[in-house]
Amino acid sequence: MDIRLLDAEPAAEERSAIDELLGPPESSWEGGERGSARDAHTAEFGGRETRERRHLLLPALQALQARVGFLTEGGFNYACERLGVPPADAWGVATFYAMLATTPRPRRVVHVCDDIACRAKGAAALCHALEKRAGAPLLHEPNGNHVELDPGKPAWMHSPCLGLCDVAPAALVVEAGAKVVERSIGNATLESLSALLEGGEPPRDHADRPQIGRSAAVGDAGLLKRVGKVDPASLAAYRAAGGYAALARAIELGAEGVIREVTAAKLLGRGGAAFPTGRKWEAVRSQAASPHYLVCNADESEPGTFKDRVLLTEDPFAIVEAMTIGAFATGASHGYLYLRAEYPLAFERMQGAILQARAAGLLGKNILGSGLSYDMEIRRGAGAYICGEETALFESIEGKRGEPRNKPPFPVSRGLFKKPTAANNVETFANILPIVLGGGAAFASVGTAQSTGTRLFCLSGTVQRPGVYEVPFGATLRELIALAGGVPKGRTLKAVLLGGAAGGFVRADELDLKLTHEDTRAAGATLGSGVVVLFDETVDLRDAILRIAAFFRDESCGQCVPCRVGTVRQEEALHRIAAGKTRGGVKRELALLDEIGDAMKDGSICGLGQTAYSAVESAIKRLGLYADGATA
Repeated sequence: MDIRLLDAEPAAEERSAIDELLGPPESSWEGGERGSARDAHTAEFGGRETRERRHLLLPALQALQARVGFLTEGGFNYACERLGVPPADAWGVATFYAMLATTPRPRRVVHVCDDIACRAKGAAALCHALEKRAGAPLLHEPNGNHVELDPGKPAWMHSPCLGLCDVAPAALVVEAGAKVVERSIGNATLESLSALLEGGEPPRDHADRPQIGRSAAVGDAGLLKRVGKVDPASLAAYRAAGGYAALARAIELGAEGVIREVTAAKLLGRGGAAFPTGRKWEAVRSQAASPHYLVCNADESEPGTFKDRVLLTEDPFAIVEAMTIGAFATGASHGYLYLRAEYPLAFERMQGAILQARAAGLLGKNILGSGLSYDMEIRRGAGAYICGEETALFESIEGKRGEPRNKPPFPVSRGLFKKPTAANNVETFANILPIVLGGGAAFASVGTAQSTGTRLFCLSGTVQRPGVYEVPFGATLRELIALAGGVPKGRTLKAVLLGGAAGGFVRADELDLKLTHEDTRAAGATLGSGVVVLFDETVDLRDAILRIAAFFRDESCGQCVPCRVGTVRQEEALHRIAAGKTRGGVKRELALLDEIGDAMKDGSICGLGQTAYSAVESAIKRLGLYADGATA
């Protein structure tokens, strides 16, 4: 295939970055030096072999940016040449992901969150002050002018939620080079961000040492029992605390026995869709096609969500063990943990856990002498909320734009690389260990008949002790909020965002709502990914709604018209109301929003478009946000 390469050469450091990932080129056909006369006319490999490496495109682009700060034409061209991907195709991938830059950026960039949880803690004012002191932020896209930047002068950018809502306002500093520096910054101030922009040394990663809490009913058990007590960097410490007992028990039970226990536990997915895990695993195991794949969805991008970050950073071996059990049960030989790019500490801890497990014979061939052969790897996202949708995640792993697929076929029969695939959320995997050790019936005895076990909730916003809290299903929202201390003394709770940007608001007089799938569904709400953001009277809810609308506009993949156009029209209508420039009055604009919302719900092909109006609708109808007809 003529891939029509660009007329640009890579710098030595760019070539080195790609070669470290892919290995040195074997011939001139993939960017190496021309060897024999035969090499000038005959490719030693190509076709299928080259196409099978397409899945390395996103890691190759990330390696380039990590080395020099953005994708230059020469480096981009070399990546395309090595992988046999036409530059036009690769450009579509590069421009899809927000964390990849196709225009010049300095080596150090500070990403400052201005999403809903951080805004509740003053992020909007912080960004305004930072702009006054350090200048305008970089844009995520070209502005039409030739761009020249001093690569040695740091810059900053606005960012959607960084998963650091417990230490809001938050930021992420990324510095390219031979040794990449990535640090999560919590409790950011004008002074601390200014110091980073002046070249100061980044502090330790603030994703460490999270605030956690458990209800009395959970006690010292539950999913958080090792957090803060067991060294997350030590396999020996994990095994001393009971680690890998569940895998040994799973092997005793056999694959069918594991699935039987997971089914008896009535474990529902914890990522938001709440699909029965046992049914999914059984469907994958029964497929004749091979190989089977296992995927852990760790692309935790729902604004207000950070529970998976805590599990990944504080109990990484548990996720490796649980995925190994999942592979055993489903017949998978290889697993992928798709981790959001904004979690550098989680990447470090999970990579360390995988390497230690492999060295100890707990990954690879004949694990624990059982005949099980399974290995896994991490794939990092690149800033795309849509990749939380499982088929968009598959597309991303395969080196493509993260656009959802039509269903059917469903992933259990045709998923990653068109093979049977079981995809589960981080918290879902964490629940596998207690199910295997204690039995499905014991697990199902906690919670309610339809919502079994415990659930992790992420409390943030104007709450005294933001963090991750574990309660049994059936606890009330009031009880959960009390664990985190409620709103600051002397303030009044106005509303709670339940389930994230794709969820909805509940009023302050609805705190006795039971936190179960059935009770929230009956109340017209959702648990979603476990987000609980509190808003007191110091927060402008209309500003929060505008930020949610902007988030969905930015994150729409653009594949289907209802979502691509609807999210834009939704934000436009809200801005007209806010500016007092309505077309026919507030009531007419609200009616238009209803029509747009219905079109997105009915016509979008994935959950992003189907839920893009949910929080806006609940604010309008449940909170009566514009009931007075006022525009500001």
